Amino acid sequence: MMDQGRKMMEMSKQVLQKVSFDPRLFRKELMKAARWVGQRDQLLLKAWCLATFGHQYKDVILDVFQRSMRG
Repeated sequence: MMDQGRKMMEMSKQVLQKVSFDPRLFRKELMKAARWVGQRDQLLLKAWCLATFGHQYKDVILDVFQRSMRG
């Protein structure tokens, strides 16, 4: 059985894929996801986002994770 953090990570990935057509929605959902997954999984989520959406949203991804990892 998956632990809670893993479930949140998978759910976040699904949501991000569904909203990736809209930059504003993508940013909003990425900010939520970064808070949900917690410090431990933020680097994994960031790496996945850059690999999956880096060509499209690199600046957004770097900005969101820079903010979320600060505080």
